[in-house]
Amino acid sequence: MSIIRLFLTQIIILIFSVTLTHGASEQFKGKIYTPGMLKPVDSKTRLKAGMTAPSFTLPSVKGEKISLAQYLGKKNVVISFVPAAWTPVCSDQWPGYNIAKDLFDRNNAVLLGISVDNIPTLFAWTGEMGDLWFPVLSDFWPHGAVSKKYGILRSDGVSERAIFVIDKKGVIRYIDVHDINKRPALEVLIKELEKLQK
Repeated sequence: MSIIRLFLTQIIILIFSVTLTHGASEQFKGKIYTPGMLKPVDSKTRLKAGMTAPSFTLPSVKGEKISLAQYLGKKNVVISFVPAAWTPVCSDQWPGYNIAKDLFDRNNAVLLGISVDNIPTLFAWTGEMGDLWFPVLSDFWPHGAVSKKYGILRSDGVSERAIFVIDKKGVIRYIDVHDINKRPALEVLIKELEKLQK
């Protein structure tokens, strides 16, 4: 990686880390539900790096159906599962990926955002965030079926905060079932994507 690319990557990560903190952005003021501290992880996935990612097709807030299979042989895929719309960490995590779009492009990756919320809720929530460059998908019905396939459906019916990096062959290369109370580090995700380019 050239010095300039490395510098730009570091700047983007710094902006992501500093500017977004727990639903503090002005557009969400007074609209965020704060659930308090939750059990950090409440499920155990059986999936591991090296396994084939479970297939799925889900509706997006833009009215189209998105399948994992449509990216096979074309793009690396990052799946970002978030627990719930209108909550602090989730409301910062996804808008932060807008800042980092170039890092996904450089690593030939698409991001798919998945939540167990229904389409109208996701439509209203993501509309408040502004335009997100990636598809936002609803795992609402059958409730949490994809989250369950991935082994990250919590006992209260929401998904874990989890990231799966899947290569162009459909193989899982990285899994982060993260503390639900914290936003995953962007720099770790980017390093995992860069490994796919080698």
